[in-house]
Amino acid sequence: MQSRIHRVEITDAARNVLRRLIEQHGPVLFHQSGGCCDGSSPMCFPAREFRVGAADVLLGHLAWHTEFWMSGDQYELWKHTHLTVDVVNGRGSGFSLEAPDGVRFIIRSRLLTDAETAALAAGPPPRTGADRMT
Repeated sequence: MQSRIHRVEITDAARNVLRRLIEQHGPVLFHQSGGCCDGSSPMCFPAREFRVGAADVLLGHLAWHTEFWMSGDQYELWKHTHLTVDVVNGRGSGFSLEAPDGVRFIIRSRLLTDAETAALAAGPPPRTGADRMT
């Protein structure tokens, strides 16, 4: 039996921060826009307060059913990578929920292997925000 291929995962340290944020704010989601400044970092927002765009791509789910979304343009550049959400000390300049705690989420990436790429290509395409709206 082959294990499912995931495009995004989370480190234990980032999972601990995520748990605290969910306890404080309720369900959250990650979004990575690829914009300037901290827009290229994963941002964590209350799920009920962030509107996913029609072109955004759902990369996967992290702990506690936390969705990880990426802008469609950014996905086209990063679709051959596996992402790992991690956390480091220091404040980003964005609006991500972890900023007041003196930490920031970051992405660690690696290229997908040929086997991972083939497995993902054999499956359905990733969901988009447009799918969520229907």
